[in-house]
Amino acid sequence: MKKILLLSSFFLFFSCNKNGKKEECKTSNKTDKEFEMYQMSEMAALMESMYIENEKLKERIKKGDTIGQFPSHFLSIHKAVMTDQSDNDDFFKEQASLFIKSQEMIYKDPKNAKQHFNEGINACVSCHQVKCGGPIPKIKKLYIK
Repeated sequence: MKKILLLSSFFLFFSCNKNGKKEECKTSNKTDKEFEMYQMSEMAALMESMYIENEKLKERIKKGDTIGQFPSHFLSIHKAVMTDQSDNDDFFKEQASLFIKSQEMIYKDPKNAKQHFNEGINACVSCHQVKCGGPIPKIKKLYIK
């Protein structure tokens, strides 16, 4: 196996080196565009953070552990910059408010934490069904059964 890898590397090196000059290896996948690194919007980064925090919260609720305190940075959902600012419409604002209200209730009413948690997840799913459906399967994994 090592010999095959070594031999492949050897041929790759010489196929990209022409007349002793280093040249760019030509491949069929090459495009003339430069690669641009994707950068998350503030909202996307916030939602990733909320997802991670809710995964941890879900486990604490399921185990009956102490809930802790409401993560106040969740409130920035109302002002975080979106990839497409036109998505920050009345529907989004309503769903964001429902999410925040449900999240706050988890901490105010820990006896019904499971119900409040799932209501918050419902708000996320409802919004994503209209705005951006991609994360819905991931979000649905947060439900507490």
